[in-house]
Amino acid sequence: MYKILKNICAPVIKLQINPFHTSTPALAWTKSTLPKKFLEHNNKVFPPQELGEEPRPAYVCHQKTNIKYSPDKLWYIACLVRGMTVDEAVKQLNFVNKKGAQYVKDAILEAQDLAVTQHNVEFRSNLWIAESFSTKGKVIKGIRRHARGRMGEVRYIYSHYFVRLEEGKPPKDFYKSNPLTPQQQLDKWMEQMRKRKVTNSL
Repeated sequence: MYKILKNICAPVIKLQINPFHTSTPALAWTKSTLPKKFLEHNNKVFPPQELGEEPRPAYVCHQKTNIKYSPDKLWYIACLVRGMTVDEAVKQLNFVNKKGAQYVKDAILEAQDLAVTQHNVEFRSNLWIAESFSTKGKVIKGIRRHARGRMGEVRYIYSHYFVRLEEGKPPKDFYKSNPLTPQQQLDKWMEQMRKRKVTNSL
């Protein structure tokens, strides 16, 4: 009887002895948690342009997801390359001594290859960065052991980086391409506030 119980309980005992892993799991996220809407802009189909209409520049959207880097730190690097040509952005990022600069550089070069191979862009150097921003990704919570048998929480923060390249030459001053006076900014804000709708209201 003892041998029978020993054979039945042995797998259970082995399962209980296995150590508890506090490292980040490799498959902590699924495809459903990854951002999808930004890449849908690549599938947009525009109507044919009329004669004499200003040519519509080609563009390509690309993203780099689940980067093991703080989104707040990545935001500064994303702001640096806005409004630059692709060649100038890569040149500047080579001198940025930050880990996130390599991620941004790789994403820009990947987007440049996509523009040439899949979006019919003739010259790969005739592209500039129209959009560049980062968002917060998955946050994985783990356990860190402290003294006297206590536990602490550790967070593994991931981030997403998004870039949109546009064909043509960049504006002379990207941040002042459409300036608004303080009064115009106030009027625009007031108009947005008035257009708000209270949910479940009449």
